[in-house]
Amino acid sequence: MAKPRPLLGLLAGVAAGLVASAAMAAVQAQAKKLLPDEGGDEDPATVKAADKASEAILDAPVPDEYREQAGQAVHYITGAVLGGIYGVITEYKPEASAGFGGAYGIATSALLDEVAVPAAGLAPAPDQTPLAEHAYGAASHLVYGIVLEGVRWLIAGRR
Repeated sequence: MAKPRPLLGLLAGVAAGLVASAAMAAVQAQAKKLLPDEGGDEDPATVKAADKASEAILDAPVPDEYREQAGQAVHYITGAVLGGIYGVITEYKPEASAGFGGAYGIATSALLDEVAVPAAGLAPAPDQTPLAEHAYGAASHLVYGIVLEGVRWLIAGRR
C-alpha cells in the first residue's frame, strides 16, 4: 500500500465535501417536489442547528432575514467536515471508499439523520418520521457519498 498522505486527504476531502454538499442540496431540492406536502412550517434541522449555535454564542436565535443562509452554512460546514474525515480515512483505509463512496454516504445518513439529529432535538425520532423522509435522506446522502468519492478521487487519486 502507498504511504498515507493525511494532509492531502484532508484537503481533498474538504473540497470534495463542499462539492458533494452542493450536489446533495440540488438533489434534495428536486426530491422535495416529489414528497407529499405535510403542510408543516417547521424549520429544517440545519436552521435549528444554526439557531442553537447562535443562542449559545449570541444568546439569541438567528435573525429571520439570515435563517436560510445560516441553515445553508450548517449544511456546507457539515459536508466539508465529513468530507475531510472521509479524505483522511481513505488515505489509511482505501476500503472506506466502498461502493465508490456510497457506503460512506449511507453511513452518514444513518448516523446523522437517524441518530444524531433526532438526539439533538433537531428532528423527530426515526419512528415518528414518515418512510418517504427516510428514503429521501438515504438517497440524498448516497448522492453525497458518490460525489464525495468522485471529487476526492480527482484531487487525490485512487488509493
